[in-house]
Amino acid sequence: MGRRLVAAVGVVVVGVAVLPLAERQAVAAPEAAGVVGAGPCASDPVPTHESVLPKTVDVQIPYPVVTVLPPKAPEPAPVRTEMKLPVDPCHNPCPDLTDQPGPPPWPGQAFGIPQILLNAKPFHFAVPGPGPDPGPVPPPPAALQPPVESAAPAPARAAPRVGQVREVAKQTGANSINRTDKRWQVDGTDLGIMWESAPGEIATAFGDTVGRGFHPPGGMGEDWRSNVLAFSSDHDLDDGVTYDRMITDDRCHAAEVLSSRKMDNVEVTTIPTSGFAVGERQYMSYMSIRTWNSLPGTFFTNYGGIAYSDDHGQTWTKDPYARWDNIFGLANFQVSAMVPQGDYVYMFGTPNTRLGAIGLARVPVDQLLNTTAYQYWQDGNWTPVGGFGAATPVVDGPAGELSVRYDAERAVWQMSYLDTAKAAIVVREADSPQGVWSPGTPTVTVRDYPELYGGFLHPWSTGSDLYFTISTWNDYNVYLMHAKLDE
Repeated sequence: MGRRLVAAVGVVVVGVAVLPLAERQAVAAPEAAGVVGAGPCASDPVPTHESVLPKTVDVQIPYPVVTVLPPKAPEPAPVRTEMKLPVDPCHNPCPDLTDQPGPPPWPGQAFGIPQILLNAKPFHFAVPGPGPDPGPVPPPPAALQPPVESAAPAPARAAPRVGQVREVAKQTGANSINRTDKRWQVDGTDLGIMWESAPGEIATAFGDTVGRGFHPPGGMGEDWRSNVLAFSSDHDLDDGVTYDRMITDDRCHAAEVLSSRKMDNVEVTTIPTSGFAVGERQYMSYMSIRTWNSLPGTFFTNYGGIAYSDDHGQTWTKDPYARWDNIFGLANFQVSAMVPQGDYVYMFGTPNTRLGAIGLARVPVDQLLNTTAYQYWQDGNWTPVGGFGAATPVVDGPAGELSVRYDAERAVWQMSYLDTAKAAIVVREADSPQGVWSPGTPTVTVRDYPELYGGFLHPWSTGSDLYFTISTWNDYNVYLMHAKLDE
């Protein structure tokens, strides 16, 4: 998630000083992927993590702008370009686009002095104005009245026992195993949210993405896209996840799949939070971000919503009614992780920021886009009474970047998230979605990755091998991690 320094790291960097020694986990260095370096080519150097002390500091200076804001017009038909990549992964398919000369060196770099870049950015105060006729709008789904049903928690499981943790591979950016900078102009990105999009295939959604001129920390640079989407059929996770393709809108250019207005304090971006497939339809939960420029460790959303795709991820529709508005900035289910299991889809959610507790809801699979069909877990019952504002926390906060999966082999629910109090990504397990959830066990801490966030679970993890992605603000790219879980 680019362009928000305070929101990403303000609550985790300070955690290094208070992290208990017993919870600090040693992380092994990445292993080479069969060639010199960690990328697919012998010429690729082993990727190294950026220092916490940046080479460049991009200071964004907001200035107020009063904007007459008409209702959003219907989105134009997206442009999509099918692209056949060369068989040799070391061959750059678009050198005319991706082998551009970099900026001249900053003289102060030799003395450890970061380059300061000042950028004025408008901060919008919107005044509603007339807009174009949006045309025919589908009616909302019929209102339903689901019953109140008992749902007692299961007994608590023991905390997962985490053994060795290692960094498997750099997934995105320069010198990554996927060479996303050369193949799709994805030089900097984050998150890496994964779901099984079809039998034998994994979709991976990324957050704010930049191309040419990329420079960390954060998603600084040009060619900003709010999100991009990759697909993989790679089953051998031991050396990383190789992407077969990305959704593209031009030669070697990953497309933005969920649009945003890109107006700070109106809607600055739209960020995926989870994904899943039901039959031939793909679903993606997302959050509409009003602004990243809020209190330390926080951000403000407009709403959390659901989008869907009926052409295997090529194009997406944001459902106009499947939304959870952020009432007074305090509403739950702004950042959601949705998991289909049996006859229901379970929705785990937190308020905006990385500081809230985790609530839970469920909805019949065939009523996914009807918010009146949702039942919220409240004090031992599934109930629509009180709506999403009355859901009882199943896990106390603080929690950020929530990821949940159901391990069918063990019939166990598994959850990963950034615990900002522990300054670590933790994993929990439960025998039912409503818990009782086990205590959280750290997998990766800010001792190893000082500007850490993410922690999204790979669906093909097992009871003993946990694969997950992390991001770091100082690198602003995605890494695949592996944790050994002891039975």
